Amino acid sequence: MQKQIPRFFLRWLANFIGIWLISVMGLISNNSSILGWVLGALLLGILNGLLKPLLVILTLPAIALTLGFFLIIINGLIFYIAGKLYSPLGTDSFWAAILAGIVIGLVNYIITILLEVNSSKDG
Repeated sequence: MQKQIPRFFLRWLANFIGIWLISVMGLISNNSSILGWVLGALLLGILNGLLKPLLVILTLPAIALTLGFFLIIINGLIFYIAGKLYSPLGTDSFWAAILAGIVIGLVNYIITILLEVNSSKDG
């Protein structure tokens, strides 16, 4: 449990950076304040923790047939749902949401890799 709380905050920070990046790229229709990005990152973290595992289990055959590429669609769907629930994350189309999901996924991946390398050097 003690490792999960810092990991949640790490994901929250990664989502915040990803939302900031897609806002700079112009993928979200409403450029909001820092507070909007923080709340959006929190919503994405909650949706990724609750909804994504369920979607992965339900779409496991599609994920297997596409060799994992369907996970990109799931990430975009999560971002699209977050945009419908919280208007500052709204995108112009579903494909923009998929691109935003790719960007946020890459930011999460990079931050996770960097911190795992640092933690393996420490321990």
